[in-house]
Amino acid sequence: MKSADLLLLGASQVVTVDGGRAHAKRGAKEMNDLRVIEDGAIAVRRGRIADIGTTNHITARWRGLERIHCRGRTILPGFVDAHTHPVFAKYRADEFARRCRGADYEEILATGGGIHASARALRACSQDELARDVHERLDRMLLHGTVAVEAKSGYGLTVESELKSLRAIRQGAAKHPLTVVRTFLGAHVVPEEYKRDRAGYVRLVIETMIPRVAKQRLAKFCDVFVERGAFSIAEARAILLAGRRHGMRPKVHADQFRDRGGARLAADVRAISVEHVDATRRAGMRALAGAGVVPVLLPSASLFTGLKHIPNARALIEEGCAVALATDYNPGTSPTENLQLVASLGCSLLGMTPEEVVTAITRNAAVATGLAETHGRIATGRHAHLVVLDAPSYEHLPYRMGTNLVWGVVVGGRVVVREGRIL
Repeated sequence: MKSADLLLLGASQVVTVDGGRAHAKRGAKEMNDLRVIEDGAIAVRRGRIADIGTTNHITARWRGLERIHCRGRTILPGFVDAHTHPVFAKYRADEFARRCRGADYEEILATGGGIHASARALRACSQDELARDVHERLDRMLLHGTVAVEAKSGYGLTVESELKSLRAIRQGAAKHPLTVVRTFLGAHVVPEEYKRDRAGYVRLVIETMIPRVAKQRLAKFCDVFVERGAFSIAEARAILLAGRRHGMRPKVHADQFRDRGGARLAADVRAISVEHVDATRRAGMRALAGAGVVPVLLPSASLFTGLKHIPNARALIEEGCAVALATDYNPGTSPTENLQLVASLGCSLLGMTPEEVVTAITRNAAVATGLAETHGRIATGRHAHLVVLDAPSYEHLPYRMGTNLVWGVVVGGRVVVREGRIL
């Protein structure tokens, strides 16, 4: 018998999300193929998956220093949250109350609220304060099964506060088990002080922010919000191409409220992902599929802002896209760290199947975050990033809406959450 560091035994299901030749699972046929092993087990050695199979198969070949019996539970790849904004100074419950009384998001933004309010608060905070808050938010994500996260700046909107935000993400994640990928989003909106000089702010982003972010190696991706009240297609293209020249791959916030061509821009610049796409029409969807850009859908933001725009997940999947889901965790339009809730909304709000939402928060989300080589599926030789649900099948994940089903989390072969508590 071979020796393993960890054995996970007797699971009702091991959901591998394996199979297929490409990194992402595209279209309905691939996204619905989860490759499930009943009465499954996993052997982990030196941080990687050494073997997968039935419990009889594993126990006949492996002995483990640590054994976890998963009877009645389900093992999946650890969740990947492909779109979050975890560095901010305060929540915006007051704006939520205003929306409940009739104001809409764009009205709040136009009167100095929204991102502008977050920018004023963040600029007054120290990096240490921001980093502490980031670490606590990562803890809550971990407790909900998230093992990797894409984290954006974008609530500073000055050179120093954007750099401070990215450094705070790095500092807050430094001793945390989650994998955190940083995205520069200095082009979130035009700040109030540049209200009459949009071109000046675009130049500041291109000529000063991007070079300094790149020099300090603070971000892997460069993102732009393309929307009325944010940035035009021409402005976004210039910013994204500048980011790419400095080694940051493009991402695009696009078509959240109306189709302004943001999805087609994402396809043109070969972005790794395009976020929101609530209002994207078929031509944009086809462009995304043809370019291999992952659409990251954010149904919790759609729900929280009043369901005025809902992404057409079925059409995106029919066009052959590799759809991902994410929380859009932020203080204004989606204040939740619970990716399981997003999976529920993927089914009940977007019309996706349980199989598709599992794929969307694991394998496809890993592709959208640049982590396809290390995260998102369970296969021999890959890093052991796993979540154990206290439920007999993966179908409970979207079914038990709002319930945290996570019993355990394994990151890099190490058990970091057990019985719902961080170790």
